[in-house]
Amino acid sequence: MATSPASPASPATTAGPHLPQVPRWQSMLRSFALAKDPLPILNQTLSRFGDTVRLYIGGVQPSILTQDPGLINHILQKNHRNYSKSKFTQGFARYIGHGLLTNEGADWLRQRRLIQPGFHRQRVAGLTGLMQEIIAETIAPLRTQAAANDGTVTVPAHELMTELTFRIIARSVFSTNFSAAELNHVARLITEIQAFYVRTIRQPYLNPWFRLRVQFRYHDQLTQELRTLLGSYIARRRRENEMPEAITPPDDLLQMLLDVRYEDTGLPMTDEQVLDEALILLIAGHETSANALTWLLYLIGQHPQEAQAIRAETAAVLASRGPEQAAGLFAFEELPRLGRALYAVQEAMRLYPPAWMVDRVALADDEYQGLPIPKGTLFSLYIYGLHNAPKHWQRPTEFRPERFAPGQGPVTPGAYLPFGGGPRLCIGMQFALTEMQLVTLELLRHFDVALPAGLPAIPTQPLITLRPKGDFAVQLSLQ
Repeated sequence: MATSPASPASPATTAGPHLPQVPRWQSMLRSFALAKDPLPILNQTLSRFGDTVRLYIGGVQPSILTQDPGLINHILQKNHRNYSKSKFTQGFARYIGHGLLTNEGADWLRQRRLIQPGFHRQRVAGLTGLMQEIIAETIAPLRTQAAANDGTVTVPAHELMTELTFRIIARSVFSTNFSAAELNHVARLITEIQAFYVRTIRQPYLNPWFRLRVQFRYHDQLTQELRTLLGSYIARRRRENEMPEAITPPDDLLQMLLDVRYEDTGLPMTDEQVLDEALILLIAGHETSANALTWLLYLIGQHPQEAQAIRAETAAVLASRGPEQAAGLFAFEELPRLGRALYAVQEAMRLYPPAWMVDRVALADDEYQGLPIPKGTLFSLYIYGLHNAPKHWQRPTEFRPERFAPGQGPVTPGAYLPFGGGPRLCIGMQFALTEMQLVTLELLRHFDVALPAGLPAIPTQPLITLRPKGDFAVQLSLQ
């Protein structure tokens, strides 16, 4: 997979020191359409003006929108210390706390160093058995339903993937299964909070109306519900750890958060810090994977030959095993030999990147290839546009997983950033890729995936992450 940064000689560069600009009035007129469905508006804007353009978010906030891989690499990697997350991302801390996703500066670095060992390759390898156990628990009732219905069961794709990935991260963090009622409640809270927060950004002129209707207070109350639920699990674990007759605590991510100590003080994280980090792990740890897998089901349903190729590779790996492990769980060491499933996941994340937009603000004056960047400049890094631009990808609209095979990749280096880039590269990347590869392998080992006849194209819903708008059905037929 080619993900190296773009060089100054890259064909995708920001031309000259003066950028084209969308007038404020035009940004204001388009703000309602942008709030409803931003991708077509942003695509049209960049198609007209080029890879980088000045505009006004919601007709109010000046910003530079870019899908230039060289400029994005400059901001996220080469001069990353000069760029912080903007007030928009930091404002989300009101709802999800000050964890790795929203923290900045020295506090972020301190937390990152503390938590990073929890996601090392060896620890992820140790979680593959748990992941497959939960996948099997989820698939079993679907097989039973299909067997009782002529071999086929129809399921809502996003609901299924959300439930599955939430179970995996909940067990990985808390070593427990949330009840179905708790699962649905948490998913509803996360969706409602996200949708409201995104609207306050895209249509800031409505904020006085939201205040008048007590919408900020209402969503603060939803946030408190979420934090209270998770806090109860953390408090229970602390009590269990402190009991004289306590048994060895589970080796999960929550215990890691409770056990780690800061090098400079020797102190543990506070209850509030543990809750913030656990909440981030729970939200980010299932949301991006659920969306990527949902889009993968949609794509596989349209390209059954890709499912057949994955099955053929799986069968070859299983056939090479000894009789004592013939059809058992996949070992972490076997996953590199099962690359087609991973390529399909990576291609789904290219076409539908979960983190479809990233923001940064300049902390001091800067310059990029003759373009002056004054302190305070807000950048909107358009990952969706980067992933779908014809200058960076051959036949970009097509689902072609083989483009991620060794030696392949984008035409332009640095044009693939599904997990961000630079020092703030997603800490859970290896966890997520392993989880999604295993889900793909197990699901296709048991089922053919098809879309119902006449299913219309599924629209996107770009909130914090890129979801399908509404849900859609997929038909699973027993192998």
